[in-house]
Amino acid sequence: MINIIEKWGIFELELGGPSSGNPFMDVQLNAVFRHKDRVVEPDGFYDGEGIYRIRFMPDLEGEWTYVTRSNAAELNGLAGVFDCAAASSGNHGPVRVRNTFHFAYADGTPYRQVGTTCYVWTHQGEALEQQTLETLKTSAFNKLRMCVFPKHYEFNHNEPGLYPFKEMGGAERTNGNGSYAWDFQWLNPEFFRHLEERIGDLMKLGIEADLILFHPYDRWGFAGMDAETDDFYLRYLVARLAAYRNVWWSMANEYEFLNKTISDWDRLFKIVQESDPYQHLRSIHNCFAFYDHGKPWVTHCSIQHSDLGK
Repeated sequence: MINIIEKWGIFELELGGPSSGNPFMDVQLNAVFRHKDRVVEPDGFYDGEGIYRIRFMPDLEGEWTYVTRSNAAELNGLAGVFDCAAASSGNHGPVRVRNTFHFAYADGTPYRQVGTTCYVWTHQGEALEQQTLETLKTSAFNKLRMCVFPKHYEFNHNEPGLYPFKEMGGAERTNGNGSYAWDFQWLNPEFFRHLEERIGDLMKLGIEADLILFHPYDRWGFAGMDAETDDFYLRYLVARLAAYRNVWWSMANEYEFLNKTISDWDRLFKIVQESDPYQHLRSIHNCFAFYDHGKPWVTHCSIQHSDLGK
């Protein structure tokens, strides 16, 4: 029986593969999806316990074929087919820039942004997260700015329930002042499963998830990772989340407060641009100093200023 996936929905391959060594670092995996002359090549990712996944967002109706590619023999050369049906009611596809100055969904429906910010709502525990979703359900908001990493700032001094990296040792958590030691070459799939579940919840409500990929308000060490770790994290995140049609990429909140150069931000932008086969919207947020929004990897402005008339 051929699977049927709606246009701009998510087709997912779940594959069993090697679990020895470090699968996050050692195994390369992607797939080639074809529909007539349209070819899309999303990366796969390791989801723990010997499970690998490849997610794909079809954007054309009709039959798609796929074949996997990997340096692991058991993941290489796996082929299949599925049908892409018309989008369901309320599914207008990802938001794009339209006519230079406006936004529209992929099906041409105008997108008029009414946004809010809930920086680390996914780190507040089940009860408050569900309350947030219930509140959003009856609101006018159609975009939510939100962080991937937890945040240490006013109203956000709690310890998150999940961390993005594997923790090393048994650090104490006394009033959030314990020391933190991470294996930055080993990600925590449970953390990312929770994040994507919440992004899916927003998608069901018709709300865009404007994901803040880095921010400076940190006590865990995620704001000070080295370049190799930054790149590793970004590629993994894009592989997991790019198939969600409601994702936007915001490189940082108040980017200039992070210890990164403009060359670093250029590099990180290009990684997201090159890793995302669907070219979701990309921007960066400032406090005082503006990043050059004219660079080719920036799709739109995200400006903080007291006088937007300027």
